[in-house]
Amino acid sequence: MKVFVDTNILVSAILFPKSKVANSFSIILKEHSLVICQYSIEELGEVFRKKFPEKCESLNTFLSKLTFELVSIPNNIDYSKYPNIRDKNDLPILVSAILSKSDILLTGDKDFEDIEIEKPIIMKPVDFLIQYKNIR
Repeated sequence: MKVFVDTNILVSAILFPKSKVANSFSIILKEHSLVICQYSIEELGEVFRKKFPEKCESLNTFLSKLTFELVSIPNNIDYSKYPNIRDKNDLPILVSAILSKSDILLTGDKDFEDIEIEKPIIMKPVDFLIQYKNIR
């Protein structure tokens, strides 16, 4: 199964290795195909440079050891072709997840909660754990 992860999942998995987010990320790495978009990689770098500059080298090491499908977003997104999302900055994530034909979009971002699409299924890490590992 292809699982597209949002930037916030990557940040949490890196910074909180014993969290439920990190646990779900670990399951993805072991049992599924990880999908990340270029936009998330860039956003991840910005977050670490601004908030955790002392951990930038760890970020680069983390990313270099991951096996994942890298998806680029279209240069010009036609907003009318995609579901409405409150934070337009999240649209590249949604579009990339759709275009990558991922089965699941894993995110902790509440702006994705009201989006109704068939595929990918939008899930929170805890829901992913419950559904795919029966962890409660």
